[in-house]
Amino acid sequence: MKHLALIALLLWQTSASSTGNAPEPAPQYFHYQRSIVPAGAGTNCAVIDAGTFAHSSASLKDLRLYPQTSDAHDIPYAVTLSEPAQPDTEPARVMNLGQRGNAIVFDLAMPQRPYTNVALDLDGHDFIATATVTGSDAPGGSGTRLGEFTLFDLTAQHLSRNTTLAFVESSFPYLHVELSISPAPHAAAARYTPQMVQGASVPPSREAQSLFALAAETSVITQRNRQTIATFTLPERVPVERVAFTLAPDYHSNFSRDVIINDHATDVPASARGREASETITGNIFRVQMTQAEREIRQQQLGIPATLGSNLQSSAQVEVAIDNGDDHPLPIQSVRLEMRERKICFDAASTAPLTLFYGDSALQAPQYDYARTLSLGSNILAARVGPEQPNPIYTARPDTRAATERHPELIWVVFLGVICVLAVIALRSTRHIPR
Repeated sequence: MKHLALIALLLWQTSASSTGNAPEPAPQYFHYQRSIVPAGAGTNCAVIDAGTFAHSSASLKDLRLYPQTSDAHDIPYAVTLSEPAQPDTEPARVMNLGQRGNAIVFDLAMPQRPYTNVALDLDGHDFIATATVTGSDAPGGSGTRLGEFTLFDLTAQHLSRNTTLAFVESSFPYLHVELSISPAPHAAAARYTPQMVQGASVPPSREAQSLFALAAETSVITQRNRQTIATFTLPERVPVERVAFTLAPDYHSNFSRDVIINDHATDVPASARGREASETITGNIFRVQMTQAEREIRQQQLGIPATLGSNLQSSAQVEVAIDNGDDHPLPIQSVRLEMRERKICFDAASTAPLTLFYGDSALQAPQYDYARTLSLGSNILAARVGPEQPNPIYTARPDTRAATERHPELIWVVFLGVICVLAVIALRSTRHIPR
């Protein structure tokens, strides 16, 4: 009886304990490979495409870079985004708001960083305005003229609205703005006062905004009722952060259309889908090219920020719908799902080709000093990446787990056997107990 209890205890401890250290990377255990050819000696970076995301493990933790020699040691690397970290949109404080003649005037106290856009929060509809902007080191002082900008709201014409000042990258502490506003054609006469200036915000500088790489694209466009539809089946782990549209090159009309983006995980039943398995994102695409009230307006937006989350842990079905209302459908040539461009960066001693391996889910993310010390300057070389190929020497990684982990049912079989033996012993023991 003591021996049986001891066996059961040992089996339980074996199943609950760890079976060893984390597995080591080896080229023969990766499913996929690509060649990477450095452009020269020094720091090289290569763009990571959607196929690598789809066939690697989560967070690209199984990427390994090897020389195409007998050297079995992997090469340290770092995965980076293609632009420096940018601050979030920040407010600009409105100062000295007032009126000078027929113009609304005010100063803006700007964030202490470079900027290229200032979004004005203007209360009102159906207007056209000219904004004259001057940058200076003190509020209300003389400074550098940054230009004249046309702002507008054409709601009554079923077109878009734009109240953003866009200029070359600047870093003046203060901006002085003069707004000359008039009603849009066919709009009712209105009186514009300084109170329509509700505030201002400053997005990240346009000079360092995100670069995007293609995640998926389709030219199969269908019509459903009043909507133009494009659908995608997105592989798991492929991130999407923007949806972009391409119009027929001979289409020059003005438009403003709402866009609805729906996505859901394909391996989750509809009845079981929660917020994490499906989501809806809305946006607007537009084009305004016209001259009104003797002012030229040239604005276009054919992309929508859209971070899709359900496709990170499983494949996803994505539907992009353009609401045409009572207008004719737009001549959409293609719809693209795009991800922020990510690169793998490493140091190369020459132009000798390397091999990037991935597709070994057993691996943990590497811990390289290189990833902590890498500084991306202006002398970064663009390495050339070859097409994805199956690893010709692939071998399944041997299962080094204990027998109880590979076959967890064994522990229950042993426990049931022990219980049966103990029950028999207990029944036999009761025969020797005096009445």
